Amino acid sequence: MLAVIRYTVPESQSQDFAKQGHAILDLLAEQPGYLRGRLARSVDEPNLWAVVSEWEGAGFYRRALSAARMAMYPLMTLMVNEPSAFEDVYLLDGA
Repeated sequence: MLAVIRYTVPESQSQDFAKQGHAILDLLAEQPGYLRGRLARSVDEPNLWAVVSEWEGAGFYRRALSAARMAMYPLMTLMVNEPSAFEDVYLLDGA
């Protein structure tokens, strides 16, 4: 299961956001069912960031969000309000 949480971050807050994003990923990585994650920034729109993570299933992701709620709370005003959980329909690993 893929989780994508997007944020609109003013340039003046980008360094602080990156630090908070690292802390959130570190916290998520401690949760059961976590597979991998990354903090990403749009190449075309530098104000658009994403915390992307992969999970064994939606239940693991939702429980992890509950555990990380307090760490994520300060960033909620920057979140893009949209669904964040996606199930794999087709997966192809590259070399």
